[in-house]
Amino acid sequence: MAFAGNCGIEIDLGKQIDPIAALFSEELGLAIEYLPSNEAVIQSILDKAAVPYQVIGKTTQNKRIVFTVLTRHSSLITVLDEDMRVHRDIWEETSHQLDLMQRNPENIKAERRNIYDRKGPSFHIPFAPKQTAEDLFCSTAKPKVAVIREEGSNGDREMVSAFYLGGFELWDVTVTDLLEGRVTLDQFRGVVFVGGFSYADVLDSAKGWAASIRFNKKVWDQFEKFYHRPDTFSLGVCNGCQLMALLGWVPWRGTGGELQPRFIHNKSGRFESRFSTVKILKSPAIMLSGMENSVLGIWVAHGEGLAFFPDEKMFMECEFGLAPIRYVDDDSKITEAYPFNPNGSPAGIAGLCSPDGRHLAMMPHPERSVLTWQWGWMPEEMKQSLDASPWLRMFQNAREWCEKNS
Repeated sequence: MAFAGNCGIEIDLGKQIDPIAALFSEELGLAIEYLPSNEAVIQSILDKAAVPYQVIGKTTQNKRIVFTVLTRHSSLITVLDEDMRVHRDIWEETSHQLDLMQRNPENIKAERRNIYDRKGPSFHIPFAPKQTAEDLFCSTAKPKVAVIREEGSNGDREMVSAFYLGGFELWDVTVTDLLEGRVTLDQFRGVVFVGGFSYADVLDSAKGWAASIRFNKKVWDQFEKFYHRPDTFSLGVCNGCQLMALLGWVPWRGTGGELQPRFIHNKSGRFESRFSTVKILKSPAIMLSGMENSVLGIWVAHGEGLAFFPDEKMFMECEFGLAPIRYVDDDSKITEAYPFNPNGSPAGIAGLCSPDGRHLAMMPHPERSVLTWQWGWMPEEMKQSLDASPWLRMFQNAREWCEKNS
């Protein structure tokens, strides 16, 4: 628990025992941590249920593990008093050795160095997240969004939920629906390309999906018309982000061919699923309006998220204005260091947007962090003070933009 909590513990078993017999017992038991203010309530519940218990210690900000016991001879002895970080490093040794054989050794060695004494992420929310007004859910004039999926997509239901919470009317649309004319894009204000593993990534991430759109003139013409309509927006997440890059929707049109920025295999050589920290920079992205300078936790889950720019000039142009989401370290500084930057993207780039801000592609998953309980970690004071997850603002921004530009 101390290893995971990145803290110290002070344990005092406080009764006459044999230290070895007690500390290495395999009897059934449970250890819980609670706030001191809750102690009386917890003890009353346990007493009522006749469950035996003992208060054995406390957690500390000082990263030391201290075990004290009272022996059978009534002598108080300290059986362990050492640095938690040293013991955690020993405990992780086996996993470290296995990782060296399975992933890029350079990344694994960097991870061991970078997490040895990490302080933990420092989130910052410069705005007040709010729930969507109840009356908007009952509206019969909600903007329509097409949630586009393909064979192998798996993020569609989460995305539907996120946009619903933002006040949209959602439609589940497959590329086959477009091919067979069951639905057309001209009725939608937004198009969302979801995460997953379209066509099982057989041709690399999103390439099969991109081909199914690019090489079907009927479908491609619909997407082209939608892209250029001034009253539309689009979002691509993870696999959808990779798709938008391959389609040339970000950062801007007309690049094409070998110069087109895209997302390639992670530097670690493996699929990365982590609760990472990103910073939102000032940009034209409509979905990130009012979120500038936020430092937020968010899930990543991808094998090909390294932003690759074949043209250095284009990279420079994107870095200053069109790369609004960046991976940061525990000091909230943009980073390329692993594992804070899970894929090795230059300048910590986690997404790209179009110059007019209507089209946004990002590798991390805001739809998987749109509720506060979905966060992998959150400071206690933030849990108590937040009315809604900061990521909900993205989807509310999109709805407000649609209302202003109808």
